[in-house]
Amino acid sequence: MKDYYKILGIEKTASKDEIKKAFHKQAHQNHPDKTKNDPAAAQKFKEASEAYSVLSDEQKRKQYDMFGSGGPGGGGFNGGGQGGFNPQDFGGFDFSGFQQGNGGVEFDLGDIFGDFFGGGRSRQARQNRGHDISIDIQITFAESVFGVERDIILTKNSKCSTCDGTGGAPGSSMDNCKTCNGKGKINETRRSFIGVFNTTRVCEACHGRGQVPKNPCPTCHGLGVSERQQEITAKIPGGIDDGEMIRLSAMGEAVPGGVSGDLYIKIHVQSDPHFKKEGQNIVTNLTIKLTTALIGGEIPLKTLDGDLSLVIPEGTNTGDVLRVKGKGVVSERGRRGDFLIKITVDMSKKLSRDAKKLIDGLKAEGI
Repeated sequence: MKDYYKILGIEKTASKDEIKKAFHKQAHQNHPDKTKNDPAAAQKFKEASEAYSVLSDEQKRKQYDMFGSGGPGGGGFNGGGQGGFNPQDFGGFDFSGFQQGNGGVEFDLGDIFGDFFGGGRSRQARQNRGHDISIDIQITFAESVFGVERDIILTKNSKCSTCDGTGGAPGSSMDNCKTCNGKGKINETRRSFIGVFNTTRVCEACHGRGQVPKNPCPTCHGLGVSERQQEITAKIPGGIDDGEMIRLSAMGEAVPGGVSGDLYIKIHVQSDPHFKKEGQNIVTNLTIKLTTALIGGEIPLKTLDGDLSLVIPEGTNTGDVLRVKGKGVVSERGRRGDFLIKITVDMSKKLSRDAKKLIDGLKAEGI
């Protein structure tokens, strides 16, 4: 059994955020686009995606943890110390549906692992799934605050635009596949030391459709998918941070007779010389004159929402923070944080004679 925690390089006690960060790191490092289609890196990317799909889902993770070392690779098939098949090695799973026959135990592997990873006693062959794609996008600081839409052009395997994925030439009729008799899957029986295994796989002739076109599509040659440019609009939400990833479901590579993989977009936020984020708030620094700090006043200030007139209260000191409500980062619910202005009072080192006289006057008043 694959150790999904080891694949992602995390502990079994890892939180959802730790799982997400670990996957993002591996997806970024091992994506085929960045590793020049290195087979080893591609395999690591595939395994990381598989691990993340299980561990990021609370129910699937619970089932996976329950499966533990009792499954394949952990001695589960030889439990009980007698070299026999012990259902308790699978967490007490109900194997009452097994049948004795042909001198052994007969059962469907899809029933066992379907219940552990995805639920339900499905006897359907697992559907083909295309590869995931990972890309990087750079956005401005303002775009990260308010959100933005980006049009992305990718060259990838997509549903054929000529036949709309059927694999047949326009107007061509479809026949039942002779290899699988129109079922889209092929059942196979294999014997092992613990009994007879019935397995099901997708028919390679019709790619699981159960039908084949009389006249194949001239563009995709009957596959139903072809490599072409596709424009995708990515909606980047407001409040996103540098390094975060967005997943667009079914926007990855397409495969014949199956479902498309996902598109992962890693966001890079450009730094801004004037603003930075602190949670849902936007922070800026402002230096004011001593006179303004003493008697107050109004100062024009640039924000991401445009210019505003900032009121400086009397007696403002260095280190004070002024707050403008509702001008911060946009949250998932559409609410906004605040705009915070950190004050520094400019203490001039050189004073004119007149300025010194004024200060002496303030001293006389005990200020």
